[in-house]
Amino acid sequence: MERTLILIKPDAVQRDLIGEIITKFERKGLKLVGIKMMALSDELLDEHYSHLRSRDFFTEIKTFMRSTPVIACCFEGVDCVDTVRLLCGITKAREAAPGTIRGDQAMSVQANLVHASDSLETAEVEVQRFFKPEELFEYEDVLNPFIYSSREK
Repeated sequence: MERTLILIKPDAVQRDLIGEIITKFERKGLKLVGIKMMALSDELLDEHYSHLRSRDFFTEIKTFMRSTPVIACCFEGVDCVDTVRLLCGITKAREAAPGTIRGDQAMSVQANLVHASDSLETAEVEVQRFFKPEELFEYEDVLNPFIYSSREK
C-alpha cells in the first residue's frame, strides 16, 4: 500500500476546515495512519520548499506556513498518492474542478488549503520528513474488504 503526506495549511486551520478535509479522504476509503498538529520551523520549511528557494515568493510561503500550526497527516491506500491529488484538485485553486477540496473551498495558489505529495518518491521523502516511524501506525482496517476487491490489495 502506498502512503502519502497531506499538510492542512494555515488557511484551512483558520477557516475550521480540518475535520471536513480529513473526512473527504476517509470517505474515499483512505486509511489515516498518522496525524499531528505542529508548528513548522524555518529549517523544516527550508527543506520542504527547497525547490522554491530561488523563487521571489519563497519568503511569503514560509511566513504563511508559520502563521498558525498545520496538521500533518499520513494516509495509506492503493494508488494513494494519485487519489489524494485528485481529491485536492490543482494547485491554482480558482481553476480546480468542482467537487475537489480546492475547487469547492479555495481561490488562491498559496492559500489553497492543503499540500499533497506530488509523486510516490516525493511522498516517501515527505512522510519521513514530517513523521518519526513510531508516529505511524499499522492497524487492521475492518472496512478494507468493502473498499478494495481482493485483487487490489
